[in-house]
Amino acid sequence: MEIKEIENLANLCRINLSQEEKGQLLKDMDSILGFVDQIQTIDIDKEKKITGNLRNVLREDEKSHESGEFTDSILSEAPKKENGYFKVKKIL
Repeated sequence: MEIKEIENLANLCRINLSQEEKGQLLKDMDSILGFVDQIQTIDIDKEKKITGNLRNVLREDEKSHESGEFTDSILSEAPKKENGYFKVKKIL
């Protein structure tokens, strides 16, 4: 990357940069682009072999409960309730 490209980017972003800022940004961009290039060289297939076969370790929901089955027991723990709902302070 060159200063000319930094100036073009600054123009597109509608920002004014001093020569010192352009130089610093050029150095930063070179570092960032180098890191991106390093990431692009990773062998994805090799990484997939390292992670192995991932699978869901959670149980399946085989037996669901009836709607409202636990409502009364949950509401009995609430400090305030009204018409079958938790009652909380208005926050808006």
